[in-house]
Amino acid sequence: MKDLKKSLVYLLIPTCTICFNACGQTTKQWPSEKAWNWYNQYDWFAGTNFNPSTAINQLEMWQSESFDPETIDRELKWSADLGFNMHRVFLHNLVWQQDAEGFLERINKFLKLADKHNIKIMMVLLDDVWDPLPVPGKQREPIPGLHNSGWVQAPGREFLEDPSKDPLIESYVKGVMGRFKNDRRIAIWDLYNEPGNSNGNSYGATSEHKTELTPKMKDEHSLRLVRKVYQWAREINPSQPLTIGIWRGEAQQWGSPEKLPELDRVIMENADVISFHTYDNNTRDVKRKIEELKKYGRPIICTEYMARTNNNTFQNMMPAFREEKIGAINWGFVAGKTNTIYPWQTWEKPYAEEPEVWFHDILKPDGTPFDQTEVNFIKSMTKR
Repeated sequence: MKDLKKSLVYLLIPTCTICFNACGQTTKQWPSEKAWNWYNQYDWFAGTNFNPSTAINQLEMWQSESFDPETIDRELKWSADLGFNMHRVFLHNLVWQQDAEGFLERINKFLKLADKHNIKIMMVLLDDVWDPLPVPGKQREPIPGLHNSGWVQAPGREFLEDPSKDPLIESYVKGVMGRFKNDRRIAIWDLYNEPGNSNGNSYGATSEHKTELTPKMKDEHSLRLVRKVYQWAREINPSQPLTIGIWRGEAQQWGSPEKLPELDRVIMENADVISFHTYDNNTRDVKRKIEELKKYGRPIICTEYMARTNNNTFQNMMPAFREEKIGAINWGFVAGKTNTIYPWQTWEKPYAEEPEVWFHDILKPDGTPFDQTEVNFIKSMTKR
């Protein structure tokens, strides 16, 4: 009850601001011209999904006891040395519920570090992937040989299934966005990562981890939150654009909203900037997706790619993105507690030792490359 009262107090602040500034009217999707004006002020976006190597998940990254600015600063410098200028960074609603003001201050400290290294940030507010039962406090240690063994969903199944808890999520979304709605260090808001993901090969599949919703149920609940998070964000009316990435289905559907499931259609029809994920094993399929997404007439950013053992590599993908000036944000940077050097398939059978070819990630914890040739290629692509 204490957390509920505290969160509802924060909820009133941005809502009142909107009533004063916009007479209670909710803004709509940006015109495409406005989206292009925003996009064209920047150089080509290239970077990573950033999580410090010392954090197993979003909670460990942002909670006061484990927030690690020294590691963050060091790893952001390494990123800037590669020529990266954009990072996608995940937040979590439970940190807001624990300590809203402290959370905002830590976000501000992170943004200062990113700005020091000339890196813009794409903030992710909600996430439907991996552990559906997040718990605040000290996080468990990584399970050896298991990909993303500690990453948690936001808001998690308990919230996702219960619409009566939506005011708590609204408080978090509006509180964070309200604080940073005009902050030049945040380039764009990614409202929801992979909504509807049923975690088919992990928490939703094996008897040991079978705590996930069925795909149909997950879609229904996620659709509710997708609609609401767009609405809440429009009420805040940030100076930065909004996006949610499309990540599933066939390429030929992506450019035709009438062919998409309702959840994906709502995602695409409300985005100011188009974003997508691709782990395809050939550039032909990636280019086909790009051609479909161009039909929306908006800037495009790939917010997840790069899985070496699936032949989805920097050498294969970056030239296609650069040629079209499509932002390229790969998964993983410095190998660490997320264990994303291991492939998704380790959920069926964890590896006993480090793989010869890493699945994700670029640098070792000491900053040396997994593959120097690959790093040289990245630098050749990011020359400004």
